[in-house]
This record gives sequence, C-alpha cells and structure tokens, in this order.
Amino acid sequence: MSMEMKNGTSVQEFTLEGFPAVQHLGKILFLVHLLAYLASIAGSAVIVTITCADSRLQTPMYFFLSIFSFFECCFTSAVIPKLLVIFLLGKQMISFAACFIQAFVFVFLGAAGFLLIAVMSLDWYLAICKPLHYMTIMNLRTCHLLVTACFALGFTRITGLVVKVSQLSFCGPHVIPHFFCDLGPLIHLSCSDTRSVETFLFVLALCVLLTSLMITITAYSNIVITIIGLPSAKERQKAFSTCSSHLIVLSLMYGSCVFIYMKAKQVNRLESNKEAALVNTVVTPLLNPVIYTLRNKQVHQALRETMCRVKISD
Repeated sequence: MSMEMKNGTSVQEFTLEGFPAVQHLGKILFLVHLLAYLASIAGSAVIVTITCADSRLQTPMYFFLSIFSFFECCFTSAVIPKLLVIFLLGKQMISFAACFIQAFVFVFLGAAGFLLIAVMSLDWYLAICKPLHYMTIMNLRTCHLLVTACFALGFTRITGLVVKVSQLSFCGPHVIPHFFCDLGPLIHLSCSDTRSVETFLFVLALCVLLTSLMITITAYSNIVITIIGLPSAKERQKAFSTCSSHLIVLSLMYGSCVFIYMKAKQVNRLESNKEAALVNTVVTPLLNPVIYTLRNKQVHQALRETMCRVKISD
C-alpha cells in the first residue's frame, strides 16, 4: 500500500528508530524482552485456559479477567515481535500498510482494555460492596453486553482516528522516533495541517482515559471504605494487600498513557515517550497475570488439579 503525495513521491515504508543509544546491546535486550514477552503471554494463556477448563472459575470476575488477558496477549503481540526483530537483526523498516495496521491494533486494544478495566473495577465493587445483589446484576447476559460495549466503543472511536491519520501527507523524513508505529509519532511526521487530527487524538484519549479512570477511582474508593469496615483485621489486611497490588499496576498503566497521549504539542517529547511505552507494553502485561489472578488461591488450586489430571492421563 502506498500514499501518493502532492509532490509526486509516495510513502511505501517507514523506519522505526528503536533505541539507537543502546543498539550495541541488541542481543542482550532481545533476550530480556523475549523472556518478558513469553512470560506475559504464558501467564495470560494460563488464565484463559484455566478459566475455560475449571467450572468453579466460570464466574463474572474470571470471565472479565480471561477477556482482559486475551486482550493483553494481542496488545503485546502487536508491538513486541517487531521490537525483538529490531534488537536482534536491526531490521527497522516497516511498510506503510503494516505501520497503520500496527497503530490501529495497538490503540484499539489499548482503548478497549482501559474500558474493560473500568468494567472489572465495577464488577469487583459490586462483589465486595453489594454482595446480595451481585449475581442478579452481573448475570451472563450483562457480562457479554459489557464486553461487547468495550469492544464496539474502542473499535468505532479508533477506526475514525486511524483513518484520519492515514489520510495525512507524509513528505519526509520517514523515520519514526519510536520502536513501533504509534499515532503521535506518525502525526508529527506529516507535512499536512495536523491540528484537527491532534485535537481529535487528545480529546479521544481524554475521554477514554478519564472515563475509565473516574469509574475505577470511584469503584476502588468504595471498596476501600468497605474494607475498612470489615470486622476482622486479617480480612482487612488480605483485602488491602490485593487492592494495593491492583492500584500499583493501574497507576503504571494510567500514568504511562497519560504521559504519552495527554501532552500539548509544544512540550511533547517523543524520545521520552519510548520509555513510557515500554512500561505499558512490557512491564504491565508481565505484572497483570501475577497481580490479578495468579496470586489467587482459587487459581492455584485449579492449576494444581489440572496438572494432576494431566499427569494421570499421561
């Protein structure tokens, strides 16, 4: 795919800058990021598999977690394999079509993921603060509707934005100062008037992030109030431990995305965005399976029983 320019030239590919300052450590960085990637994929795959295989985990909470884990697998797989190729082989070229497909998948899954986090926060709030009404509200139909809504909202909003960016003119340079095709760096490469597209990106990021963040903050605030009211000190300690772990990961996710997408153009430093993007694409996908599910006793028991069944069948 190519884009015809006003000056008669065409853009057929971009160059991903990656991390030129540490490119001499390419093989070491390749190994580190490969291990992190495989660990995050394995953790998410375990969650999805166990949730589907064990009837005791087929509850709204684990249903949302399995969908979120699947999103995480796709999210990291949209970015990390190309980064591994850059580290190992130094191949930084990416076609115009592949670049915009990567940008679409990354931003779409990111937006849908944040909306799903808000849904998961509401689910946990209902389970802890409204236990008597929980099963009535969070039935199977409601769960499917909420996931579909996250998917549909993310898809419809991001599609329009990516189409607008793809219609911009790119006269050069064609070097993207990033390790993957993100919309911000692509917009900065354009020689078109990008003010309307930048405003669209900012408003969209503001709506998705703030909506998700406000729902999450409200849900966790009510959860903390409920936890404080628990009669048992042991129960309070256990609940606060789980809650604080969630909040650490959520802070990394929201903080990195706010840093990347919600800055004015004149103070936007693309170089610093790469480090924030690494947190969002490498660190949090690695932590999420551990924080959200693999520390859970129900999951541990389901894993042990599954492993025992596998050994017996062998």
